[in-house]
Amino acid sequence: MADSAPRAEGERAPASRRPGMPVGRPFGIPVYISPSWFLVAVAITVMFEGQARRVADVPFSYAVAFAYAVLLYGSVFVHELSHAVTARLFGMPVRSVTLHLLGGETAIERDSPTPGREFVIAFAGPVVNLVLAGLGAAVQLLVPLPPVGALLVAALTVTNLLVGLFNLLPGLPLDGGRLVRAVVWKITGRSGHGTVAAAWVGRGVAVLTLGAGAVLAAGSLGGLSWLSLLWSALVAAFIWMGAGHALRAERMRARIPALQARRLARRAALVTADLPVAEAVRRAREQAAGALVVVDHRQRPIALVSEHAVRAVPERRRPWLGVGEVSRTLSPELTLPADLSGQALIDALRRVPASEYLVVEPDGRVYGVLTAADIDRAFAGA
Repeated sequence: MADSAPRAEGERAPASRRPGMPVGRPFGIPVYISPSWFLVAVAITVMFEGQARRVADVPFSYAVAFAYAVLLYGSVFVHELSHAVTARLFGMPVRSVTLHLLGGETAIERDSPTPGREFVIAFAGPVVNLVLAGLGAAVQLLVPLPPVGALLVAALTVTNLLVGLFNLLPGLPLDGGRLVRAVVWKITGRSGHGTVAAAWVGRGVAVLTLGAGAVLAAGSLGGLSWLSLLWSALVAAFIWMGAGHALRAERMRARIPALQARRLARRAALVTADLPVAEAVRRAREQAAGALVVVDHRQRPIALVSEHAVRAVPERRRPWLGVGEVSRTLSPELTLPADLSGQALIDALRRVPASEYLVVEPDGRVYGVLTAADIDRAFAGA
């Protein structure tokens, strides 16, 4: 089963989007099951049913096989929950734990502040699987079990051992890749160097995974096993895309220090709420302004005009519609200092997601308007 790294800084993912069906909140952490889990549960049930038939007759053998699928993902859940709980112990906010097609994902809001914490959080998942494998081996040796129980315990022991060892492979997005990242970070003193190194190792692991799957499938009884090859291809694709995602996220993170509200803000034309949209647009063009700010009779900003809403107004209605109808009331949270930059700017945008923000000088004068679209373009094209 594959594991995912926490969400990196610089991403602007909507916090309200649910990754799947909610199933609980252990330790206050939302847990979801992706619809893709049901597909893999069916696949595991079908694949394991042949072994279950050794200890149970049809149709009970399918129930035993399905129980194995549930217990397997129970192990994955404990693996992911260990990441989440460890991160919470370090004071890092955890958005969710999700079980999906290729295993699970723990969405941690930000990266670890130190390489030591990164190492501990990453290692917490695989070590749980290895402990479960050890407990399973002890149960098999010390506890008399009925045939069904013995089969399930043996299967889970082997599976947890493989999952623990697989996640220790040294490449992102696997836990082993995060261990490599922590080590390189510690040696070089720069987290970005660790991310790049671990991501490229991850791409190598993806190629080896696909190759190993093809070799094992070709050598399986009865010739080439397309199911085994497909599974290895899915895992390899997951690792390759995860490594690529880590590289892109690192490039975005490297651009954060260069982001400046003053440099990115658009010049704004000041208008009153009753001014027709057509006249407001004309004044903005005349002043070479890229945004509109609604002010009161004392020239104090009270609202921001939505560029998207203006574009949605047909030309024939613009002379009769006031800009107040296409504006958003300005709250204190939507006002940013012009000198705000770097990570402080990103944090301010994350606290209150919006399409436009008012940028002001230290003395309160309007400097301009910063749009989320301009921030995204700065990330994409810097």
